[in-house]
Amino acid sequence: MLTQYEEKMKKTLENLEVEYASIRAGRANPNILNKIKVEYYGVPTPMQQLANITVPEARTLMIAPWEASLVKAIEKAILNSDLGITPNSDGKNVILNFPELTEERRKDLVKDIKKKGENAKVAVRNIRRDANDAIKKMEKAGELSEDESKDKEDKIQKMTDKYVNLIDQAVDAKSTEIMTV
Repeated sequence: MLTQYEEKMKKTLENLEVEYASIRAGRANPNILNKIKVEYYGVPTPMQQLANITVPEARTLMIAPWEASLVKAIEKAILNSDLGITPNSDGKNVILNFPELTEERRKDLVKDIKKKGENAKVAVRNIRRDANDAIKKMEKAGELSEDESKDKEDKIQKMTDKYVNLIDQAVDAKSTEIMTV
């Protein structure tokens, strides 16, 4: 019974890590393009399925589309995204140059990281509440004794503490990465 709630908590942590992968720390990381979809024959398609993405230099990403006709669509998708970077093109490739992060921008990114971490912790606590509600219903229905109910609630609390701790570690690691790059 408790495994479904642990799965939900695990997914919450995984989603947070995916969000953190898209936050750039001054150096180029192909993962920041994961959320960007490019219009390809009328279908929004992930950029990784349309192009080869490489890191020729520490603060440069080069996107080499499989089809030359995609260059304009890729540029448009990047401009419409929340990346805040203007793409350059040589007709065959799209080049993204990442500027050095200012101290103020780093602090803003850390605030954003902490906010995303708080949201993930709220989600984990909501999962705990749902689990405890389900346990109470089972106890009222006579499916669980009072002792079994308390035991399951304790396990849910330990699980919640574990995932909140993992989220805190992820927040600290990403904040440190942003501030020290």
